[in-house]
Amino acid sequence: MELKRKAGHEASPEIRREGEIEYLVFPLLEAGGAARHLVSTRLGGVSRGMFASMNYSYMRGDDPAAVDENYRRTARLFGRTPDAFVCSDQTHTVNVRAVTEADAGKGVVRPKDYTDVDGLVTDVPGLILSTLYADCVPLLFVDPVKRVIGCSHSGWRGTAAQMGRVTVEKMRDVYGCDPSDILAAVGPSICGDCYEVGKEVADTFAALFSRPPYSGVRLEELLREERGGKFRLDLWRANAEILLAAGIRREHLAVTDLCTCCNPEYLFSHRASRGRRGNFGAFIMLNEV
Repeated sequence: MELKRKAGHEASPEIRREGEIEYLVFPLLEAGGAARHLVSTRLGGVSRGMFASMNYSYMRGDDPAAVDENYRRTARLFGRTPDAFVCSDQTHTVNVRAVTEADAGKGVVRPKDYTDVDGLVTDVPGLILSTLYADCVPLLFVDPVKRVIGCSHSGWRGTAAQMGRVTVEKMRDVYGCDPSDILAAVGPSICGDCYEVGKEVADTFAALFSRPPYSGVRLEELLREERGGKFRLDLWRANAEILLAAGIRREHLAVTDLCTCCNPEYLFSHRASRGRRGNFGAFIMLNEV
């Protein structure tokens, strides 16, 4: 499958394959060997129809047995079983949960006992933090010094509420992480050429990026006005600027070159499919010492 990739992103994800499963990794996040991660593609699962084939959502009408098998296959890539997953409960908040051993399996092999959680962080090896997507932005974090990882979901609402900053601050406040040590990635999601928004959303971002610490950002690089009161919004750039302002070093930040809406056969896209789709996942696990 020939992918459409955007130019100008040197630290973009690499494609890897194990058997039938094809997935994406950011080499930057592998530095030092502290953690393993992947962003799934649509290839290598057992779901059918509009969910084909690697869908992780139990909530969109897919056969639960197929979703179970997709999680089993993904767990094997980490050398684990499905009881290692800890899933978010995404409602476009900036709530970030510090995960412990007591959360193992929640969202896959047993119910979640929390709601409204769009971000997960942990210092527990062997837990696979799991968040789901179909155009929104995955944010992945590794602190190889304190040995802490994070995984957060950032749609336009999360980005406007600075989910990247909130996650970095959670890692600092709970585990003592220094933001300058954290490696971060902005994962595959809808690009600025495809993401059309209305004036209310555009005004929200214009207000955010007109005040410190973002007032040095050129607004025209985030928002492009079009006819009919519509705008094109670059969530990749917005999230990158938020992470840099939160203390992530530029050399510790990777930004995707893969757009979900440009590649809907490879990555689930809500806009491209008009809602007939499953969810791909971003997963990260802290390795044992």
